[in-house]
Amino acid sequence: LGHTLVAPTIRIGCSDHHMEFAGTITVRRETFEAVVTDYVTSLARHGFERIFLLPTHGGNFGPLAAMEDGLRRAVAPTLVAAYTDVFAVVELWRRETEVELGLGASVGGHADIAETSIMRHLRENLVRMDLAEKGFMGAMSEEVVARLMREGMRSMSSNGIFGDARGATPALGQRLLNAFADHAADVFRRAAADQPAGK
Repeated sequence: LGHTLVAPTIRIGCSDHHMEFAGTITVRRETFEAVVTDYVTSLARHGFERIFLLPTHGGNFGPLAAMEDGLRRAVAPTLVAAYTDVFAVVELWRRETEVELGLGASVGGHADIAETSIMRHLRENLVRMDLAEKGFMGAMSEEVVARLMREGMRSMSSNGIFGDARGATPALGQRLLNAFADHAADVFRRAAADQPAGK
């Protein structure tokens, strides 16, 4: 995006659907909305004219989409744009994984070949490929996500994997990060063109 400041990451998230897995910490949607609103209003008060929000946890996409209009009203005329299309991310990773390794079907959206490859690229020492396995292999859809949020991840995947983690490589991880960075930047450029700051 060019001359862009990366703000501190908001590390909390809406993870109630993961709570059956020990060690999960979650916050209520209202808490998440309050924190994001405070971040955005703080940045706007300091004079930032464009604020782009990029979630990297699936449980935050829906809440962020629901609060986007309110965030815009809270800081108008500052431009606020949020990336909220989790399905586009999964499809992008599926295409790139198919081109790189011929394993596009292993992308399912959580702890799969894509996310494992990204972790191998970023922090290889934290990944145990000897434990990589397959999980829920159904197609990611609105119905699947709705059930996941309603019934919890363990109801669909005993190991928490959506897709198959086997075959993950650091090279694929780098490719996926680069592809997603380009894609997200294009989305935000279009948002800025559609709604110039200060308008």
